[in-house]
Amino acid sequence: MNKTRIANKLNSYRTTDWDALLDRYLHYVKTERSYSSHTLTSYGNDLQQFYLFLDQQYGLAKISPDQITRQKLRSFLAYLKKNDFLSSTINRKIACLKSFFKFLSVHKLISHNPATGLFFLKTEQKIPFILNYDQIKQALASIDSSTVLGARDSAILELFYGAGIRLSELADLKIKNIDFVNNLIKVSGKGSKERLVPLGEVAKQALKNYLSMRDELLQKTIVKNVEDVFLNKYGKRLSTRGIQRRVAKYLHLVATTGTNPHSLRHAFATHLLDEGADLIAVKELLGHSSLSTTQIYTHVSTERLRKIYKQAHPRADKAD
Repeated sequence: MNKTRIANKLNSYRTTDWDALLDRYLHYVKTERSYSSHTLTSYGNDLQQFYLFLDQQYGLAKISPDQITRQKLRSFLAYLKKNDFLSSTINRKIACLKSFFKFLSVHKLISHNPATGLFFLKTEQKIPFILNYDQIKQALASIDSSTVLGARDSAILELFYGAGIRLSELADLKIKNIDFVNNLIKVSGKGSKERLVPLGEVAKQALKNYLSMRDELLQKTIVKNVEDVFLNKYGKRLSTRGIQRRVAKYLHLVATTGTNPHSLRHAFATHLLDEGADLIAVKELLGHSSLSTTQIYTHVSTERLRKIYKQAHPRADKAD
């Protein structure tokens, strides 16, 4: 259902109690749990959709939070499945409901937690599309690094591929967090967890080249932004959407799929493993909290090795 329609419908029946609980919860996960703005938006929309479902089924004004049962939550999930929501989307909504009702339970706002018995749906683990090294080199070669915007775009692609950082981490990168002496950058990842990432020589030179021209952009605005590394053509902080557009522009020249910043992060991890890097080390470089998240890249490397074997070995596909 369209998010605007959900919001408009909600405004017609919201009650003070439910509205206050939503506000308290979102404030808590923002200030105490340091959830990202993207997660906050998603969870807010998920809970609004849940509110709308309750209103349609029971009347939101007629039901209290303490009257929500596990069966009512399962009815909501069945409704989502019936309306062809993806399993991954439903799992995010389950995570949201678990978090929300745990918050209510811990703060004694409900007498029982109906979400404790909810289980996540099984999802097929998709192997990400991986750009090969030649494609990445071609994309980088297409950038005119003699201009300030070209130098900026070159530094962006080099950092994504050379450091494997996330889109949000690159957008939030500050000048003070670049250490050219020790070839390190400090990034703030999910949950505001900071980590140090090695800065390779090629990415380092691309970054230095951009920073040497960056003042051209600062001169285009009255309010000087000296903190954020990457600026737009008006001298203001380059948005995540702006970064996505810049990356897609160059990757579209060499590939029809995998033309987003995350594809370069995928390539970073996979190419490291292809060259024999330790899985634990790659996990730390990516900033993953769980090794299972990193292990998907081992499947990619295995598939590539299998393909090379079939192409190169004379006895791979046939027996004597």
